[in-house]
Amino acid sequence: MSASPPYDYRIGIDLGGTKIETVALASDGSLHLRHRIPTPHGYDASLGAIAGLVRGVEAQLGGRGSVGVGIPGVISPATGLVKNANSIALNGHPFDRDLAQALGREVRVENDANCFALSEAADGAGTGHHCVFGVIIGTGCGGGIIIGGRVLEGRHRLAGEWGHTPLPWPASDEIPGPRCWCGQYNCLETRISGTALARDCDGPNARDASGIPARAAAGEVCAREALARHVDRLARGLAVVINIIDPDVIVLGGGLSNMDHLYAELPAVLPTYVFSDFVNTPVVKNRHGDSSGVRGAAWLWPVPPA
Repeated sequence: MSASPPYDYRIGIDLGGTKIETVALASDGSLHLRHRIPTPHGYDASLGAIAGLVRGVEAQLGGRGSVGVGIPGVISPATGLVKNANSIALNGHPFDRDLAQALGREVRVENDANCFALSEAADGAGTGHHCVFGVIIGTGCGGGIIIGGRVLEGRHRLAGEWGHTPLPWPASDEIPGPRCWCGQYNCLETRISGTALARDCDGPNARDASGIPARAAAGEVCAREALARHVDRLARGLAVVINIIDPDVIVLGGGLSNMDHLYAELPAVLPTYVFSDFVNTPVVKNRHGDSSGVRGAAWLWPVPPA
């Protein structure tokens, strides 16, 4: 597995907690096929399922595909093992090497938020922009930075991991804030994720925020107030990103990206916090929906010849 042979198409895999999705993309980014299966329990079972999906794609399409995989964590540059994965079965394993051995070829593995951002930069809502910040706001909160069409990984492969930075400019009633699963307090993930919005509106046992905008539109006061707090907190988090990397565009993904009020209200709040005399950073909805991550995994490889 020294030199990579030419491939006929790109296979992308998105390894999630409940499902594994695969796509095969042609050289122009068009979709050959797409398939999903439930994620099996255990590390070895997940490896076997992914290898089986790749073989199934190749049996259906013929030829040979490159393989890119998005995971909810990263490969540590220090140990070569998965770290920071909320799918804890992956942590502590040499996932890329094990999958490469199972498939008999090199594979490329990247954080799923980076894959989302790469997909949207390649042929999605961030197309044509040099610096794209992709945001996933769903059950958790993640981000990825694409510069010149390439993932910015960083020295520790942490670039874009803004969900585990603290809520900026906290008010007195926001301190110390909720304890995050990472061990810190007041992480953005505990304040702006869908789970956080649900809890802020409906109490500590709430999980689903999807109905809150409709309730707010119907005049429910607690829903309107919760959305206002959420927009302000999200604007604070994005303002820090703008202050540091000044992206050309911010693309929202995850379940909360379907809340249309964000695109109208965020641009009006950002100037309150961004260190600039004007702020016109576009905040846009993703183009590829919940397939962005798996498409981005496929884009980890160069375009094969037509």
